[in-house]
Order: sequence, then structure tokens, then C-alpha cells
Amino acid sequence: MKKGTIELENGGVIEIEFFDQDAPNTVANFEKLANEGFYNGLVFHRVIPGFVAQGGCPNGTGTGGPGYTINCEINPNKHERGVLAMAHAGKNTGGSQFYITYAPQPHLDGVHTVFGKITSGMEYVDAFQGRDKMKEVKVYEA
Repeated sequence: MKKGTIELENGGVIEIEFFDQDAPNTVANFEKLANEGFYNGLVFHRVIPGFVAQGGCPNGTGTGGPGYTINCEINPNKHERGVLAMAHAGKNTGGSQFYITYAPQPHLDGVHTVFGKITSGMEYVDAFQGRDKMKEVKVYEA
């Protein structure tokens, strides 16, 4: 089982459990980017209370990615509070941008790949003001 952390610039730590059985390629992609340092220093550029906090854009605007795309891995996991899912601009266009849900978002089920859930630190996500920075993102075998 894969786990991970998002250490925030303000000192908060978000702990994650990944759904590597349900979304193996998405988790492997996130792990590769995280462990290469891709996410370090990036911001959550889109914070909509009650909906999602989205990050992973190297431009900080929602317009960028890693220079390639990955396929969706739609699975039975639902968009409940505190899940991680891949953002995309249409089917099979994900890359590095991901979001964390603040509340259930059933209209996104079956549309975006849910690939993990927060196991602790959701209070830091709840406190986001916008432009909150990721200091270091890590993924490891638990």
C-alpha cells in the first residue's frame, strides 16, 4: 500500500493513503512526480470552499502540466470529503493537477479518477486561503 504526505509551507502536514489497487497508473504517476520534486513549491491555485482545493500546476494558474497526459482510471471510489482525484480538461487529459474535495461531489463520480484519501491533516485543507504552497510532497510504500 502506498502512502504519502503533503508538507505545507505553513508547517501543516497532510497524510494520504493511495488507492493503488484501483488506480495503479494514476498513483504511479503522482508518485513519480512527487518523488522527483515536481510538486515542491507549487500552490493550490484553485480553492473553492465547499467544493475543491486544486493544485499541481507548474504555472500556478491551472493551465500547466508535466508535459504529457495520462489516461483516466475510473473506479468505484466516490468523491467524498477528503479524497484526492485527478483534474483534467477532458477524458484522458490528466497529468499533474489534482484536487482534494471539501464535501461529497457525486456529479464528479465516474468522470475523474479518485486515487487517494486524506487520513489526517484535513484541517489544513479546510484552512486554505488560496495560493497555499506545498513545501514537499512524498509518496512511499507503507
